[in-house]
Amino acid sequence: MIKVILHGCGGAMGRAVSAIAQGDADIEIVAGIDKNASVACPYPVFSSLEECTCSGDVVIDFSVAGAVDALLDSCAKKKLPVVLCTTGLSEEQVRHVEEAAASVAVLRSANMSLGVNLLLKLVAEAAKVLASSGFDMEIVEKHHNQKKDAPSGTALALADAVNQAMGGVYHYIYDRSQIHEKRDGKEIGISAVRGGTIVGDHDVIYAGPDEVVTLSHRAYSKAVFAKGALAAAKFLAEKAPGLYDMSDVIGS
Repeated sequence: MIKVILHGCGGAMGRAVSAIAQGDADIEIVAGIDKNASVACPYPVFSSLEECTCSGDVVIDFSVAGAVDALLDSCAKKKLPVVLCTTGLSEEQVRHVEEAAASVAVLRSANMSLGVNLLLKLVAEAAKVLASSGFDMEIVEKHHNQKKDAPSGTALALADAVNQAMGGVYHYIYDRSQIHEKRDGKEIGISAVRGGTIVGDHDVIYAGPDEVVTLSHRAYSKAVFAKGALAAAKFLAEKAPGLYDMSDVIGS
């Protein structure tokens, strides 16, 4: 059985992971980490991983970007593999992730769902055919009104997948309101919508002469991300130091 320490246990995703884990015979959440250590959970809760006295095999992180640096330092110190699900990291924090991966296994993914990780492959293949034929590419993402970062990490990952497939020749446009000129053929527009309780919608639009192709993913419940995080935790436990992603989990 894999023993998990859940970082960010008091948040919406933390609660979703806890609920799914209760029905998984191969996973046990032995402790939670939350800035509010008094949050009600069916396991002991600590205010930081540094203070945690419970022994675990792997950490699952669904917290906030501001908590990631201290988490990475503690995981490296304790040699605890970590599934890093928090998005909105700065470039400096991404470098910190890479540095931590030199001493401990780190799995970082912009999105934990199986469907999105398949979509990453599909959009790259579509770009090779459609963008090469002159199609413009746009990405529209929609999330609930509590999400702080924009665009989403998944939208950026989709853009990167497309751009890498095309040799990295595209640049990203996030706001057209200050640009009074026609569209550049080497740009990928990324638009963010925030409202209601939308779990997560992503559309990659290929717009060509007289036809449009759209590849989409809709998440109807946070359970898809929780299930992916637990699958990643099972994969990562006891792995050698290094930087992993969900494609490693899918291919294992």
